[in-house]
Amino acid sequence: MGRLPQISGKGLTRVFKRDGWIEASQKGSHLKLVKYRKPIGKTTIIIPQHKVIKKGTLSRILKDSKLTVEN
Repeated sequence: MGRLPQISGKGLTRVFKRDGWIEASQKGSHLKLVKYRKPIGKTTIIIPQHKVIKKGTLSRILKDSKLTVEN
């Protein structure tokens, strides 16, 4: 994995929606996105809608979604 960029919650949400993730719900400043994958099933991630997402949080979101910085 390459170096993690600084990105806002809004920007990260836009990236995931382009990849086929669907907005499921929102509670406060946290947005829930889901993606249905045939062999795996449903994958759910939570994206905080902050101005800048911390590197550790971004790293975990990418790991849970099985995406890389290059994607």
